[in-house]
Amino acid sequence: MARVELLRVTLARSLRADEVELVELSLPAGSTLADALRADGWPGEGWSVGIWGRVQPLDRRLRDGDRIELCRTLAVDPKEARRLRYKRQRKS
Repeated sequence: MARVELLRVTLARSLRADEVELVELSLPAGSTLADALRADGWPGEGWSVGIWGRVQPLDRRLRDGDRIELCRTLAVDPKEARRLRYKRQRKS
């Protein structure tokens, strides 16, 4: 009987600013990003998905120890947000 090798990966997601949730997953060797999201019950739509800070396609195969990161879509462009904060500070 063949032994199934397991990969251990960490899924990191930020549902709110300054809050990160970490989930440890054990998956069969050869699993993909999409497999990890399904195993966690996460739809993955509307989020950028990456490994170690680099966006990756959902069919990318995982390696033992990978850190999968789910990033929320930005509501406002960071440059525009800084501009708005600066305007508010000047009015005060």
